[in-house]
Amino acid sequence: MLTIEHAPLLFGRDSHPGLIAYDLADAGRAVRLYRRVGEATITETAPLSPFMLLADRELVKDAAGLVAVEPLEGPGDLRWRARFASWSDAVGARDRCRDLSGQPSNVPGAPYLFLGDSIHQYLLDAGRTSFGGLVFTDLRRLALDIEVITTEGYEFPSAARPGDRIIAVALADTTGFRHVVRGDRLDEPALLAECSRIIRERDPDVIEGHNIFRFDLEYLEARARMHRVALAWGRDGSLLRSRVARLQIAERTIGYRRYDVTGRHVIDTYILAQVQDAGTRDLPGFGLKDLARHFGVAAADRTYIDPSQIPREFRDAPDRLMAYAADDAVETLAIAAILAPPYFAQAQVVPFDYQSCTLRGAAAKIDALLLREYLHRGHAVPLPRPVGPVGGGYTAILQEGVARPALHVDVTSLYPSIMLARSIAPASDALGVFPSLLERLREFRVHAKRLARESPDPAERAHLGALQQSFKILINAFYGYLAFNGGHWNDFAAADRVTAEGRAIVTAILDRLAALGATPVEADTDGVYFVPPADHTPGADDRLLERIAAGLPDGIQLELDGRYAAMFSYKMKTYALLDERGRLRLKGSAFRSRGLEPFQRQIIEEIVQRLVTGRRDQARAVIDRWLEDFAFHRVAPRAFARTETLQESIEAYREKVRAGARATSAAYELADASGRPVQPGDQVSYYVAGRGVNVAVNEYAKLASLWDPKRPDENVEYYQGKVREIWERFRAFAELDGLRPPIGEPESPQLSLF
Repeated sequence: MLTIEHAPLLFGRDSHPGLIAYDLADAGRAVRLYRRVGEATITETAPLSPFMLLADRELVKDAAGLVAVEPLEGPGDLRWRARFASWSDAVGARDRCRDLSGQPSNVPGAPYLFLGDSIHQYLLDAGRTSFGGLVFTDLRRLALDIEVITTEGYEFPSAARPGDRIIAVALADTTGFRHVVRGDRLDEPALLAECSRIIRERDPDVIEGHNIFRFDLEYLEARARMHRVALAWGRDGSLLRSRVARLQIAERTIGYRRYDVTGRHVIDTYILAQVQDAGTRDLPGFGLKDLARHFGVAAADRTYIDPSQIPREFRDAPDRLMAYAADDAVETLAIAAILAPPYFAQAQVVPFDYQSCTLRGAAAKIDALLLREYLHRGHAVPLPRPVGPVGGGYTAILQEGVARPALHVDVTSLYPSIMLARSIAPASDALGVFPSLLERLREFRVHAKRLARESPDPAERAHLGALQQSFKILINAFYGYLAFNGGHWNDFAAADRVTAEGRAIVTAILDRLAALGATPVEADTDGVYFVPPADHTPGADDRLLERIAAGLPDGIQLELDGRYAAMFSYKMKTYALLDERGRLRLKGSAFRSRGLEPFQRQIIEEIVQRLVTGRRDQARAVIDRWLEDFAFHRVAPRAFARTETLQESIEAYREKVRAGARATSAAYELADASGRPVQPGDQVSYYVAGRGVNVAVNEYAKLASLWDPKRPDENVEYYQGKVREIWERFRAFAELDGLRPPIGEPESPQLSLF
């Protein structure tokens, strides 16, 4: 079996094998370890010595349970490490430091550092990581999905409403086990008890679900509380636990309850999809069915049921409903198998447990790797530096219209390469750990990719592929870490140097392309789309790359990242690519924004398809057909309903409206009137009724579930107006043959990062 050398800097210094989960034990004085040995899961106990880092040792003078205060060497504000007898003692000392300093522990610049995750502390201190000697397929994974019914007269389910209830709990695991606990055969208390019995019997390492934090587990917990049924899911027989949490993913903030199960991990594929989309921006939506189709795991014979019809199916066709629920669980298991392996691999490197790896940002993981090494060497830790200005990457649209053919050249890991080639690292990194980590991660990623290509074993290839993907995620996070305001080794000036070097390199590539007779179309941070020189042939790609790279700094490597039959350049960071097999990919918010109704995205795709395939004369016919379909009510409501995600609570929304800080929102008004408790991250689907193009949406909005096919009342003129708006955006391109420089003011070549 092909392996990668165990490097302590990356994988920790204690390679204790088979660790799969952890929990506090002995009143917070120890950690219980759950370890895989062959097919068995055994438990061990290891001592825990909770600690806190301090700028002033007097902060913990006379603190209860204080064991020792040891000095840390070298420069760094946090130069004392205090140790305590138990976890509760450490928490009490944290509260004491907060009161004495007037600053909570999670504020950058506080004169003390307390890590509130006891398992994170243990892994940091012990130099251990998870899953040593294991691969992803060694995990025992169980997916869970529930179906509920809503009391007649209400739009949304509410676990607090006595008339609502759970009618199915579908379970599927990696052994092939499939089962639905049926609400047509058991009352709700018995259903909840049976669900818990099966979870304990199947004994999974991981419980997976789609939106499991914000729906399934909240609902199960609330109904169990109502019926006084204990959800004893822990490996030690303990109850399901939860706490309020918040997660920032790109520009989105998701409020949820984090659930923990002793000895197991809870993984939410909805959150994994959100993180995936923040990097790729190519997911059609975050619903389970959309993702299953996108990733190709939806079975041809899977059962589909309109959610609004679940009560009827439960009454008239319960077997069909149970099949639907089972298919949901099976698809969740399959989606997790695609999205979760990089986090499994990260847990083999980063001192967080597996569940936390899926819920913590990449910059926090870099900080944890640096902190582990500094503490291992007994070195003082700096406080985060204040926020400073950082320039953005070079972005420019140079041509608009259709390019045929189009190539994409990019710099391999541009920012990491610049940091290594130019020795750019945080000024406060006295030990030089930052560049050492980056260099080692890059070496190991290259090694893992090579081993994955050479391995004849599919399981080994999958494991190494996940490992190299995990390394890639961490490598690309090093630049962002420099500008992370919570990073103890952050350095905004260093981040600015990196982007300045990046802009110079991309500018040099553009100059070389122009000198070679190529036509640059768009530049975006680390790469350029271009039409190759007229004399270029596909077999000469390597030679073309050499000519483009001539004169670039040492350590900067180019790769031809893509070859396309055509590219449609619409606006900055918004374009479409037609590959040589005829597959179309649309990139950018103007094409894929979830602020667009589904029919708008569909029209855009139909028009762009005609532009890139040389049928621009047929573009207007697309518009005419949609105008007619709306006129005769032939458009399904799922195509014109708008789905919005609530970004704040109803109370916060109301306060802002009263203060004049925001306009009235149809989504919030409908959610408020629904009678269901809502929270940030919930979604509302609605359509516009009435007549006329210029209606006030919030006054004529109706929940999508209320649309009646026998009496369709969507606002035909309003939606036809949106169809015509799309035509006005694309009319000029339907009349343009080829490329032209952008009309109007040129786009700024430098965008601010913050």
